[in-house]
Amino acid sequence: MAHGLGRRMHGTCHRGRSGELFLQTQEAAGKSGLWRSLGISEVRGFSMLITEIFKSIQGEGTRAGLPCIFVRLTGCNLRCTWCDTAYAFHGGTKYSIEEILEKVNALAGDGHQRVPLVEITGGEPLLQPETPALAQELMSVGYTVMIETSGERFVGKLPTGVIKIVDVKCPDSGEPDTFDLANLAAVGANDEIKFVISTRRDYDFARDFVTRHQLAERVHEVLFSPVFADPNGAWPGLTARELAEWILGDGLRVRLGLQLHKLIWDPAMKGV
Repeated sequence: MAHGLGRRMHGTCHRGRSGELFLQTQEAAGKSGLWRSLGISEVRGFSMLITEIFKSIQGEGTRAGLPCIFVRLTGCNLRCTWCDTAYAFHGGTKYSIEEILEKVNALAGDGHQRVPLVEITGGEPLLQPETPALAQELMSVGYTVMIETSGERFVGKLPTGVIKIVDVKCPDSGEPDTFDLANLAAVGANDEIKFVISTRRDYDFARDFVTRHQLAERVHEVLFSPVFADPNGAWPGLTARELAEWILGDGLRVRLGLQLHKLIWDPAMKGV
């Protein structure tokens, strides 16, 4: 879990009719014209809303199993039926980019024991306009940076070198047809596209999407991840075996992705 560095102000956020997250600090910057006039190196003083910053094992994707520092941003404009991080929808604590770097550095350590991998996640990290600047700052001091996003926001604005983990929402996620197709031209050989699958209908959609858009040729890896059943029974899961058998039966060039952190720790535990 994220711990305070000195005195902090707790931020507030609200959702407008469009479902967009409005952050008070960003609104003020936009009204004054400051954001448009500032470069990445000058935006460091602006606040971001952070739910937690922690060190754990990367649980998903092609770097699963590696130590990783996670920066979880607050706020999301989607409401997936199986969302396991709803606690990041609201609240959060204001951090400047300098303070985030300080916290990441403290958790990463130094020397040969330094953790070089950082994931920016949410919520939806691309709702906060400082996210590209944060990613650039982290890369500038030697971190490998991944950003996990819902696919509803355009990822082409991220700095070169960021590893983009982009979701495509399946029909039974509750948020179908939210993927920005412009993202297909903005991903490349270092990026990953992920489908979270809860039903056979989801699988059929994902299989057809992968084939239609030739995703295996576009990105480093295509990930099919089964929904993990909610510990409190709010939604059912899909077994990894069932999804694996579907993949094998169709001969798909995709990677089965499991959430390792939920196998290591209690699935409901935060900060892991």
